[in-house]
Amino acid sequence: MTTTTRKIQMVDLKGQYQKIKPEVDKAIENVINTTAFINGPDVKEFQSDLEKYLKVKNVIPCANGTDALQIAMMALDLKPGDEVITASFTYVATAEVIGLLGLKPVLVDVYPDTFDIDVEAIEKNITNKTKAIVPVHLFGQCADMEKIMAVAKKYNLFVIEDVAQAIGADYIFSNGTKVKAGTIGTIGCTSFFPSKNLGCYGDGGALYTNDDALAKKIRMIAHHGQSVQYVHDVLGVNSRLDTLQAAILKIKLKHLDEYAAARNKVADYYDMAFANHPKLKIPKRVKNSNHVFHQYTLQLNDVDRTKLREQLAERGIPAMIYYPIPLHMQKAYKDDKYKAGDFPITEKLCANVLSLPMHTEMDEETLKYIVDNLLELVK
Repeated sequence: MTTTTRKIQMVDLKGQYQKIKPEVDKAIENVINTTAFINGPDVKEFQSDLEKYLKVKNVIPCANGTDALQIAMMALDLKPGDEVITASFTYVATAEVIGLLGLKPVLVDVYPDTFDIDVEAIEKNITNKTKAIVPVHLFGQCADMEKIMAVAKKYNLFVIEDVAQAIGADYIFSNGTKVKAGTIGTIGCTSFFPSKNLGCYGDGGALYTNDDALAKKIRMIAHHGQSVQYVHDVLGVNSRLDTLQAAILKIKLKHLDEYAAARNKVADYYDMAFANHPKLKIPKRVKNSNHVFHQYTLQLNDVDRTKLREQLAERGIPAMIYYPIPLHMQKAYKDDKYKAGDFPITEKLCANVLSLPMHTEMDEETLKYIVDNLLELVK
């Protein structure tokens, strides 16, 4: 068994912070000194910086990624009973807001090699009640947006991109046009949860759109439904990105591409180590999207995952399962029309995926230790 002198973490937020500490500390101090904690200048500055980075007309910051999804659906005037199609293999927040608004989540399977929503399955599940599609850019790579947008146009549907795990990723259309994830559909929604590729030091989120009228409505909804103080035109919520978080994000945004490059370096190391292994399937990288590797997720073949995780943990190597239970088998989303076996790919993935440590501060010593031990345990 090989050894390492470092404590291995799934995400090393402290190490990342140490590299930008002077800038972050100064930004936090400035906010505290000005006491502009809500809607301070850093919020507008971060919003403007993110608009420029994404090349999108409108960014609307909010309190978290789940709020972003909810606000998006409210802004599109989706009504109780309307159907929204999304993948069963994703984090619960995607379907959670659909249920909270009285909408009907229609779950579909994913592709076995990319983990992204199956476009043919989307089209097969469209009814006269379908109003929107929510593709999730899972683990850091874009879903097949060109095909999804063609389906949406054919059936006159909204597209809400869940880009919480893929901020900064590029999607390349067949004509060569390159755009940022989240700027293709009707609305893009993201999270700035600390462990995300662009994470703050608390909760935060944002919506993006190129539709000015829709952006105006989103801003109103996020601010109690008002465009002018004490004048409430629509039903709204209270969802703000606080100034401290915006000040931190403004600094970290400057490093986002650098962070993506560091994550890809880690993924390349893993890929080389595990390629062609009969029991370890590396994540597929597609031609029409780059990958920013929010997670590095292997598929295990003929491996006792529980035992492997325990053995890795004994050697100081964390490993996570994203996600252990499909949405269609979660009690909260139980629907008589779904049963075990209906989504074979999702169910297989939930039983076999394993995510390895992936962050911006990983060095070769740590990577070698992880790889050597995993290869020793999986023979």
